[in-house]
Amino acid sequence: MTDRNSSPPRTSLEKAGTAKDWKVFNDPIHGHITLHPLLVSIIDTPQFQRLRYIKQLGGGYYVFPGASHNRFEHSIGVCYIAGEFVKTLQSKQQELNISTEDVLCVQIAGLCHDLGHGPFSHVFDQKFIKSGWKHENASKDMLDHLIKENNLWPIFKENNLHENDLIFIKELIKPPKPVDGNWPCKGRNKNKSFLYEIISNEIYGIDVDKWDYFARDCHCLGIANNFDYKRYIAFAKVMKVDGDRLQICSRDKEAHNLYEMFHTRYTLHRRAYQHKTKVAVEMMISEALKAIDNENFTIPGKDACFTISEAIKDMTAYTLLTDSVFQTIMMLPKKPWLEEAQKIIHKLHTRRHYNYLGRAIVKPSDGKPAEEVVRKEILKYKPENLTLEESDIRIAVVKFDYCMKDNSDDPFQKMWFFRKDKPDEAIRMVGEQVSAMFPKAYEEIQIFLYCEDECNKKKREIAIGCFAKWCDNKKYTCESEGGVGNTPYGTPGKLKRPRSPETSSGGEERKSKRHLEFRDK
Repeated sequence: MTDRNSSPPRTSLEKAGTAKDWKVFNDPIHGHITLHPLLVSIIDTPQFQRLRYIKQLGGGYYVFPGASHNRFEHSIGVCYIAGEFVKTLQSKQQELNISTEDVLCVQIAGLCHDLGHGPFSHVFDQKFIKSGWKHENASKDMLDHLIKENNLWPIFKENNLHENDLIFIKELIKPPKPVDGNWPCKGRNKNKSFLYEIISNEIYGIDVDKWDYFARDCHCLGIANNFDYKRYIAFAKVMKVDGDRLQICSRDKEAHNLYEMFHTRYTLHRRAYQHKTKVAVEMMISEALKAIDNENFTIPGKDACFTISEAIKDMTAYTLLTDSVFQTIMMLPKKPWLEEAQKIIHKLHTRRHYNYLGRAIVKPSDGKPAEEVVRKEILKYKPENLTLEESDIRIAVVKFDYCMKDNSDDPFQKMWFFRKDKPDEAIRMVGEQVSAMFPKAYEEIQIFLYCEDECNKKKREIAIGCFAKWCDNKKYTCESEGGVGNTPYGTPGKLKRPRSPETSSGGEERKSKRHLEFRDK
């Protein structure tokens, strides 16, 4: 193995190919992008080209006509920004000993970080598989498969990349977590720790993956993107923090720009990623995949055939699994085992989505509840003389946060800054120091209530009534959709907090007979 941890910076690429081997991509977000021949060799493989057929926003294209972009162009964009970032650090801070191989590895990781996405992107791993399996795991497996199937290892070696570099690339895609405070990575030593923050930043959530999809998604959705990643790169600096760890720090005046990044992410989740109709669509997509996930519908792998959920075990089969699976299902002759999946897909194509009935805002202290638990609890409030089946309603638990996946802390608490007058001193800042208008909470969990599109008005009213009583018991803020009838909270569509017995002032007597059915017996 070759040690990359103390390699001196180099100014030219060895055996990088002639100028004609470099390719220019005209990207609608970043303009003309020039990529290294090794990156082009990876792009020109069936495993990478597969990303052309996986929508970036999953079911979002069924809701937003402009959301037609795919994981393919996003991956190229991440590769480009990653290269720009690491080259800027290499140029500005030569003492970091960032080698040409380091730069190329970071670019490859950016290019390949999404190789493992399944049909409809996050629908596959978050709603369909649901077993702790993540697409990053498949990205690393698919990278190995891509190199082997296309005989790219000689090209890697021509560019002075070896086994240790491949380990580094995989660690960049999904950085391992420290164990007992020890450095967990094998690809590079701790003196290159800052490189692990570029593609997937597990410390404070700022990375080039987000920068590309913020810009790309906002462009396609028609939403303003107020974060300037070029400005962040220009003011970024690697400094020693927490003793001997090297971490990417930012100028103190960039705090507002970073807040815009976090707020842009929240805005995208609220207006697009967790849009109530998109959530309903992705529920239906997941149910259609589950309906076809059996031995009647298999995908050919290397030595055997696999069901949709089992295809993650064989990269040959997984390469064939994209959003086009729905077109395949609809082209098959009608069979009893196909009926449920074809019915759901037909509903999607005719916009017969699940009906949104309302939402509740969960108290922070209650954490994130399980969807099945919530559904069973809501149904307990159904009066015995009324009909509402468990299959009639759907529950979605959605989370809005500021990039901190594992907690609801202020993301600024994990970041380091430096001042112009003290450029070599890393300092901490929290949101309150930047502005008194920073949010007081950085995470919110909401529960969406839906019903089958075939449910009649009476069933919808019953579902809303049960939901309202459940919210009242939990002391959750509740909202119901208009056009269905009044709820125990008053007029639909009004966001109201549960009333305590002391403030109801005889409100029970003023409810209609229909609502008296939901009173506690």
